[in-house]
Amino acid sequence: MGREKSPGLKILWVWTLGTAAILVASVVRTRMHDMESMMNQEQAPKQTHHITAAHSDVTVLPESDREIAKELK
Repeated sequence: MGREKSPGLKILWVWTLGTAAILVASVVRTRMHDMESMMNQEQAPKQTHHITAAHSDVTVLPESDREIAKELK
């Protein structure tokens, strides 16, 4: 009779395992989304900016960073 578990303990185990499953699913979904984003970036035509030796000190920013830099000025 010592092996019988109380209903509260069973509920606690179900809650714990359910929470763990949700967290694992969230991490897997995030990793898959990140991997898809990386693959899409690799497949997209790369926009290369040719910088001459005279302009080697100029930093080329992505479009989103350029917008932020404009807002800061």
